[in-house]
Amino acid sequence: MPVGTQKDYYAILGVDRNAKPEAIRKAYRHLARKHHPDLNPGDKKAEERFKEISEAYEILSDEKKRKIYDQYGFYADNIPQDGFRAGAQAGAGPGGGFGGFDFSGFDFSNFGTGEGAEEESRGGFGGAFRDLFSQIFSREQRAHEREGPQRGSDLEHHVRLGFWDAIRGTQLRLTMARNEECTVCHGTGTASGPAVACKTCGGTGKLSQQVGAMRFSGPCPDCGGSGKQRPRCATCGGSGLIRKPETFEVRIPAGVDTGSRVRVAGKGNAGLNGGPRGDLYIITEVAPHPLFERKGDNIYVKVPVTVTEAALGAKVEVPTLDGTSVIRIPPGTQSGQTLRLRGKGAPSLREPGLRGDEFIEVQVVVPRVADERTKEILRELARLNPENPRANLKIE
Repeated sequence: MPVGTQKDYYAILGVDRNAKPEAIRKAYRHLARKHHPDLNPGDKKAEERFKEISEAYEILSDEKKRKIYDQYGFYADNIPQDGFRAGAQAGAGPGGGFGGFDFSGFDFSNFGTGEGAEEESRGGFGGAFRDLFSQIFSREQRAHEREGPQRGSDLEHHVRLGFWDAIRGTQLRLTMARNEECTVCHGTGTASGPAVACKTCGGTGKLSQQVGAMRFSGPCPDCGGSGKQRPRCATCGGSGLIRKPETFEVRIPAGVDTGSRVRVAGKGNAGLNGGPRGDLYIITEVAPHPLFERKGDNIYVKVPVTVTEAALGAKVEVPTLDGTSVIRIPPGTQSGQTLRLRGKGAPSLREPGLRGDEFIEVQVVVPRVADERTKEILRELARLNPENPRANLKIE
């Protein structure tokens, strides 16, 4: 498409320029469903419209890209045919630049004509700007990160806990090697001494790069555009950080299970340039218990009962996480039947103060008959109760 006809991404999505991200997302979803190629087979206009909608959402849904788009007027219709520099200066603030980049080297002669014209007409002029945005963002972000505070990275540490430590909570004493601020350079990564010419840009402070048909130059990410660098700190190798072990206490809350992630704020690696520390995440693995089985916040246990207890009903003691409790076995209870004790399960991590339930699986134990008197009693029981428990096992 011609250079002078820019796309208004807000108009494409049908939203106001002050629209919130939720409104942009809602508008995109509505239009994407309406014009999706799968719902409009063979409709070229719908396909083109879908591409425009996706392109607009790609820019406006990204906070940084949207900021650049709004600030430098890429949606304006007054960019001249004879080059991008004047249009960029018209949309830019004082100085006419674009984040410190020099656009005088841009060549738009191949846009919309010659080889690749068909692809540009399909993807639109904004497709080239997407590539440009990516380059600008990566360079500006690298330069910003080198100068501004950087948060330290998070750490993970796996621990194995006993069953009761996981249920009741415990205190761990850990010794871990973490990144700390270099005591020699105080986190700057540079050593004392005179500055030298930057090796990356050769002391010019700028780097040039070709992006498709566009060529632009920007500040060197290694020296920030100054063209000079100080020698690296020999202690930390220029990173500003050194590895150092530290011993500290960590509280594991009650109710953790295998795979739980316990966050310990500020116990990760140190930040740079005054940035905050990262966090430490304790990943737990809990040893099994010989009697209790845990599923989520619920506890499962198998309790054997005699034939008499199951048939006539009884009160029996069962183990729980809090000791023993007495439950009532209803008359006629079958083997495998499950009873529940509310609030006798494991503590909940998501809802402190609440607990799961305990489920008791009744297992009827058949006695071994050794004397004739017992056999006679059982025969009498069979005569009094002639029911066939396998009556429903007939094959039709």
